[in-house]
Amino acid sequence: MGCARDIVEYVGVPRFWWSDFPLGHSAGKPHDNTSQHATLLGALDLFEQARKPRTTRQSEQIWAPDESWKADFMSIKHLDAKTIAAMKRRHEQDRAALHKIKQG
Repeated sequence: MGCARDIVEYVGVPRFWWSDFPLGHSAGKPHDNTSQHATLLGALDLFEQARKPRTTRQSEQIWAPDESWKADFMSIKHLDAKTIAAMKRRHEQDRAALHKIKQG
């Protein structure tokens, strides 16, 4: 599963489930179980059905109704300081939770 089609195909992986999603989101949309489940099922189906090396299949999912997100993804220029601070707090909480899980 991946998002950087040009790079992954250049490397020549045997099977590639491609989603036209932003980098870091190859397993589906964040916090969207339906998207993540569909991505996993598609990748597993490709694994089972591919009969030749370097097989790429594209997910039917879309990130947004149009492609304008590609020009602005991960840009903070449209966010105010309060929103950025809230995002930072959420990120720090997620990291702390993950650290706690890893520690057992």
